[in-house]
Amino acid sequence: MTTMTLAKALNSGLRAAMELDPKVLVMGEDVGKLGGVFRVTDGLAKDFGEQRVLDTPLSESGIIGTAVGLAIRGFRPVCEIQFDGFVFPGFDQIVSQLAKVRFRSQGKVPMPVVVRIPFGGGIGAVEHHSESPESLFAHVAGLKVVACSNPDDAHWMIRQAIASDDPVIFFEPKRRYWEKGEVSETEPAPLFSSRVVRSGADVTVACYGPLVKTCLEAAAAAEAEGTDIEVIDLRSLSPLDLGPVFASVRRTGRLVVVSEAPSEASVTSEVAARVQEECFHSLEAPVLRVTGFDTPYPPSKCEDDYLPDLDRVLDGVDRALGW
Repeated sequence: MTTMTLAKALNSGLRAAMELDPKVLVMGEDVGKLGGVFRVTDGLAKDFGEQRVLDTPLSESGIIGTAVGLAIRGFRPVCEIQFDGFVFPGFDQIVSQLAKVRFRSQGKVPMPVVVRIPFGGGIGAVEHHSESPESLFAHVAGLKVVACSNPDDAHWMIRQAIASDDPVIFFEPKRRYWEKGEVSETEPAPLFSSRVVRSGADVTVACYGPLVKTCLEAAAAAEAEGTDIEVIDLRSLSPLDLGPVFASVRRTGRLVVVSEAPSEASVTSEVAARVQEECFHSLEAPVLRVTGFDTPYPPSKCEDDYLPDLDRVLDGVDRALGW
């Protein structure tokens, strides 16, 4: 085990992938000499050269379009989008080209492109720097969508994503970049899988990305009051691996799904619907959701009122237990 920050774990994962395969390229705005706005790619240009770590123009559409062409030619590009709200100029290329090539070529043309997106709030940033657009990508057939929550997953999931022959949208919780944790020597779990991160008997809480830590803190607080919460990190948002969630709900009879994204037509909606379909006779209460509000992300001075926090998670748990 090695202790490092989540940002450093991503850096070490990128480095390991680049050392293993010379076809792995890193590209994006300021990823080279600067090392990225969050310094996730720090040192890679120095060690691997400017032919493999490419500083691009300020054009997300150009970044994704170039990556599609590189992938067709046998490379494995890793694209960095500086902030979640900046991805939309490249959305057309992602949905119209990146997601479609492997399918419409009947599998003959792999599309091993990873699009890294720092997402979520909690850093006091200005407009377009704190969004949660994961549901938009999870809805697109042909894309795989994952979200890491801790350094161990960050290191191994980025390596697994780069090794995938399908395009992967890789969400990174920006407010957790500087938090430390242990990184194991071996892969902790397959890429497209969920994982129970805390066992419990009374209520199941499913979450992902930046809110996994919040939900674990809520579970610790609830334990002091005699409530035993099981916390599941979804990790993969498309495809969803809901087997562990189904098994948990069949034991606890209650589910609260937590996310920073707005609730309307979201990943939390899909989890709630699927659990209702599969576990209806096991449910002792409706599936409840604790999410961001259905508004554009607010000014930074108001974000503490917008983001789900420990109290809102515990309120969701109490409402589930109240049925």
